[in-house]
Amino acid sequence: MYQLHKSGYQAFLVGGGVRDVLLGRIPKDFDIVTNARPEQVKKLFDYCRLIGRRFVLAHVHQRGEIIEVATFRAHHNTGVAGEGVTENGRIVRDNVYGTLDEDAVRRDFTINALYYDISDFSVLDYANGLADLRAGVIRLIGEPVVRYQEDPVRMLRAARFAAKLGFSIEPESAELIPQLASLLGNIPPARLFEEVLKLFLSGHATESYVQLQRYNLFKQLFPFTEACLNNTIARAFVEQMLHNTDERIRQNKPVMPAFLLAAFLWPALLPNLPSKSVKKINQQEVWLDAFQRLLARQQKYVAIPRRVSVLIQEIWRLQLRLTRSRRGKNKCLSVLKHPRFRAGYDFLLLRAEAGETDLAEEAAWWTEFLKNHPEVNKGSSAVSASFSPKKRLQRRKYKNKREKG
Repeated sequence: MYQLHKSGYQAFLVGGGVRDVLLGRIPKDFDIVTNARPEQVKKLFDYCRLIGRRFVLAHVHQRGEIIEVATFRAHHNTGVAGEGVTENGRIVRDNVYGTLDEDAVRRDFTINALYYDISDFSVLDYANGLADLRAGVIRLIGEPVVRYQEDPVRMLRAARFAAKLGFSIEPESAELIPQLASLLGNIPPARLFEEVLKLFLSGHATESYVQLQRYNLFKQLFPFTEACLNNTIARAFVEQMLHNTDERIRQNKPVMPAFLLAAFLWPALLPNLPSKSVKKINQQEVWLDAFQRLLARQQKYVAIPRRVSVLIQEIWRLQLRLTRSRRGKNKCLSVLKHPRFRAGYDFLLLRAEAGETDLAEEAAWWTEFLKNHPEVNKGSSAVSASFSPKKRLQRRKYKNKREKG
């Protein structure tokens, strides 16, 4: 900001960084706005990358952080080429550069339209955001129906801020959400994947879920899960997973997106899994087919990257092995060497805790096994080392060589 200011440009800290500091919170990141064009920003910083097509942003790399720098934006004038309303009601327009005043009225919520000015160390409040911040209110700037149609993801953002800050959504902004929730179906599923991570992996997953259910938004993201939530066990499973996720984040423990999504989709998957094995039918193939069919259907709503969907399937596949592998020491150790064993075991505990039939004994058995077995007590590093990809490749080459010879 000082570099921009010294170079003759305006520079302001804006949005969540200002909001969180005023609330006494530690900001997750900082966004900068300026009247400098992206190309001008790039000339000022050695490590700067321009991204975006419809609206170019500058990503400045400093001290291991990425600072997003945006040029002031403005609304299009009515009738300008590039502005239009799609047949599904969503307003689409390209962004144009503007002034500070124009940038402020384009912000989504009043509490995000606060600007910190380093020239005189003041906070500029363009939309009565300080009053809403004190009152704990999330209020859209402008006409709510128009702002939601411009970008339906604002409905998810309103729910997320309500959950994160403990605020209430202003009535006029809130009552339209259930009516317009279906507009999320027009948002690229890949973008919704990022929104899901923000909603559920920021330490307020339980309250985010409450807000999404309140405003008919959860169904837009996970319709197959929503259809199962009238089942007491399914509902308990999801709610317990969200509680555990928040608890892990509070304890600074890692949380896998794959585990979260595997749990969200499990209630929809479970009815499609055979309850008993059938002779001459490969159980794993039946399960794998069910996995892939559900994930393919879910991709139309929230696009799950392949790197994540592979881990989801590993966690699910382990459920089959964990509930049928107590046939001897070697089989148990084989399951234990799986690189995703801990996630699979935690998933089994979650299922048992939610009340799935006949799993309490299985979960207790594995817990006792992990506690008492001498080979387990060598530590997870020994287990993972004995099951490294390199050693597996060496074994495979040796096996192929022996078969040929």
